[in-house]
Amino acid sequence: MKYYSTNHNAPEASLEQAVVNGLAPDRGLYMPREIKRLPQEFFANIDKMTFQEVAYEVAKAFFGDDVEPEALRKIVYDTLQFDCPLAEVEPEIYALELFHGPTLAFKDVGARFMARLLQYFLHKEGQNDQVNVLVATSGDTGSAVANGFLGVEGIRVFVLYPKGKVSAIQECQFTTLGKNITALEIDGVFDDCQALVKAAFMDRELNEAMRLTSANSINVARFLPQAFYYFWAYAQLKKKGKEKDMVVCVPSGNFGNICAALFGHAMGLPVKRFIAANNANDVFYTYLQTGEYHPKPSVQTLANAMDVGDPSNFARVFDLYKGDHKAITDLISGATYTDEQIAETMRDCHATTGYVLDPHGACGYRALKEQLKTGEVGVFDETAHPAKFRDTVEDIISAEVALPDRLAAFMRGTKQSISLPKDFAAFKSYLLANK
Repeated sequence: MKYYSTNHNAPEASLEQAVVNGLAPDRGLYMPREIKRLPQEFFANIDKMTFQEVAYEVAKAFFGDDVEPEALRKIVYDTLQFDCPLAEVEPEIYALELFHGPTLAFKDVGARFMARLLQYFLHKEGQNDQVNVLVATSGDTGSAVANGFLGVEGIRVFVLYPKGKVSAIQECQFTTLGKNITALEIDGVFDDCQALVKAAFMDRELNEAMRLTSANSINVARFLPQAFYYFWAYAQLKKKGKEKDMVVCVPSGNFGNICAALFGHAMGLPVKRFIAANNANDVFYTYLQTGEYHPKPSVQTLANAMDVGDPSNFARVFDLYKGDHKAITDLISGATYTDEQIAETMRDCHATTGYVLDPHGACGYRALKEQLKTGEVGVFDETAHPAKFRDTVEDIISAEVALPDRLAAFMRGTKQSISLPKDFAAFKSYLLANK
């Protein structure tokens, strides 16, 4: 399958080129030329399939033209060594728990898939050149990517994160690994980190000296596999006889996750409508209300992984619906919440249901509570284990949150990071000096 740029001013690329390059030459994001609809037989039998079987069928529609069947099967099955179960929070509202992977966050799926796909292409070509993965993180992306690529031969990862703006546990998950993982602590916000990564891909001297790719959701191999778990959510609801009038609510930051869900919908996934739940960074919410998209500096919130003021994947959503504002708003509604509202939701949910929300999941849960209609069944993403924000969560709900063994092990590690300003010249000089 060929991939084109959302800026429509670059040559089409193969899947391998799109994955290895990350960003198109015209600074656009790659989009598949075709989105294949899955047959009705697949949906008729989906409740009888395993998560891995469901994901493999979806993966074939995306990647089957470019990856040998058995290799693709191995990539999918190796990626999904954990479940993404539905947990009933209250009648007709379910949490899609995406925190059962190695780093206890939803990005484990995309990061693990991309690491394996990139390694497949490198081995297929017999290449010996080192690939340098650049990834900006506002929290969970860095840990998922770092752990997904840890120890992968021929690949080095640079994680850029905003100083003082990720949780202590999140920071430990990518600063204590060493080996082929380097953590760069940027004196700025997430948008500054993301801007540095994008600028690196556009710098000719840097690209001539180093082979660069991105593992943010701007990379098609990162965001597309996230569609897997929305099909799995539908399968689980069907097993319960509750698949009709399914509403999906996605806590949204850089919009890769909801973008993957929308791609699933375009493939035939029977979702009635979507809700994009934002924290105080409400650029997309404002677009839904006004039809005008105006990026702005991000603000720091309790839901830090959603602190994005210029979501990259808006370009994909816009392109998917040909810029038709009505088509977008007919399918997607929005919500935006202050820190006070997020905390209030976490307290109320725990008090009334016993379920512990993380700050991001709280946005999704509240949006469903406010917007779900009679007869609909709502699914929201619980994107990270609440223990990743342990101090914040415990302070809000006045109850102890157990620390999983995997997180405790990260906390015992020694931090290894390099401090850099948000200046591109300094970032470029560091990369060239350490190529």
